[in-house]
Amino acid sequence: MRWILILLAVVGIASSSLALREHYRTDTSPCSINERWDCGIVNHSPYSMLAGIPVAVIGIAGYLLLAALAFKQAYRLLLVTVLAALVFSLYLARIEQHVLGVWCIYCVISLGVISLLTLLVLSILLVSSVKSSG
Repeated sequence: MRWILILLAVVGIASSSLALREHYRTDTSPCSINERWDCGIVNHSPYSMLAGIPVAVIGIAGYLLLAALAFKQAYRLLLVTVLAALVFSLYLARIEQHVLGVWCIYCVISLGVISLLTLLVLSILLVSSVKSSG
């Protein structure tokens, strides 16, 4: 199972890397689909930075940490970390929906990856607790 978690973290790294590319892009975004889907608007907004660091860089670092914890099979620590990442991703999605009114496809992919990671880690811990008590 750890390899599936690591693979998902790699997908998250790729998604965050594409978002980072959009953050520094100066020409038209290739994922500018319509007025509701535009990665350029999202990644150039004031919300794309946190304490002077692009949110996409925080995402890359977070996915690297998640991959390392999955590799070490540190599932309890992984759960705490992935829950924090899920809360942060949901916060960013709320900003996209209610403040910016524009969605970034890379951010939505990242939210999906974080959600799936959360469910998998919860299921791993649930199965292991059932096995140890039975």
